[in-house]
Amino acid sequence: MKLLFLSSYAHLALDPAETRVSGGAELQVALMARELAARGHDCVLICGDHGQADDRVLQGVRARLGGKFQTGGLVDTLRAVPRVFRIIAEERPDFTFVFGWTTWLFFLLWPRMRRHTRLGFVCMLDTEVNGEFRRENPVRGALFEHGIRRADVRHAITDYEVECFGRMGLDCTLYRPLIMPRTSPRAEEKDIDFLWVARGQPIKRPHVFLDLCEALPEARCVMIAPNENAKLWQSIAARAASLRNVTFIERVPYNEGQAWYDRAEVFVNTSTWEGFANSFIQAGQGGAAILSLNVNTDQLLTRFHAGVCADDDAARFLEMARALFTDLKLRREMQAGAARFVAQWHDNARNVDCFLSALGICAG
Repeated sequence: MKLLFLSSYAHLALDPAETRVSGGAELQVALMARELAARGHDCVLICGDHGQADDRVLQGVRARLGGKFQTGGLVDTLRAVPRVFRIIAEERPDFTFVFGWTTWLFFLLWPRMRRHTRLGFVCMLDTEVNGEFRRENPVRGALFEHGIRRADVRHAITDYEVECFGRMGLDCTLYRPLIMPRTSPRAEEKDIDFLWVARGQPIKRPHVFLDLCEALPEARCVMIAPNENAKLWQSIAARAASLRNVTFIERVPYNEGQAWYDRAEVFVNTSTWEGFANSFIQAGQGGAAILSLNVNTDQLLTRFHAGVCADDDAARFLEMARALFTDLKLRREMQAGAARFVAQWHDNARNVDCFLSALGICAG
């Protein structure tokens, strides 16, 4: 079967020579395409044009250039539309997939109507299907939701998303996000007390982590924050530099990221919201407990005793940080719980089987 994925930056995670990184949805596209290619499926990725060569094969996945739609600009997007449609007409994939919110899901209804492909959607954030995105973005949200309703297959990655699809009167298939296979054994020594990894965006609330670092000056803290908002990034870089217990790093390549989670006692998430955070999975792989300000997807921290969520209470967040820092028994229990949730939920073979089952393809 031929499967095509539209993603601006997923090729970054497939190219071992790349040092640039992007977000969780792009990583999930890359991991799924790679797993499917390894099973013998013909996988094509339409990615944004950053000046790289066209039609490269990256870990079994062919990467085609779809224009500069990754900028999000209206002119760039409109210029990319004919090129993307032409690639789909040439490739004639059985399914074209979009991961997460984008008006491209609406645009792709055209090649679907022309019978050049069927259309698949993978929900990456709860807000995409609970009505919040449409309330905040009325026009784009309406186009996006129309695309969701007309898609031939839909996938959810959380139990809550399944419920939301059901309230919309739509069916879907649940699979859990994939994990990046290890390239080296996990390090025994943990020399980081608190690790924070996220894009430098307001929704990630990086200054809350620096509040924690200030409150626990004896703790060894590491912050990894790619620059995606110049003003915010400069403020956190300057503040981190003023704290003796903080090591600040702008960017870590995908293939080096897991080593940082391996070294951490506790992984910290301060986001307003997430879908299913890839960072939680990497924390569990690395045997790190999880401290979350507000995110507790499918109540996994509670269900597996994998960490604690402060329910957006800043005082409780700092209280639990102190508890995890000082209470070795509690920390070890939650580290074991984090490893357990990854083992139970994130077996790649099983989750790829679930993904394929929605397409009418037998597992294996």
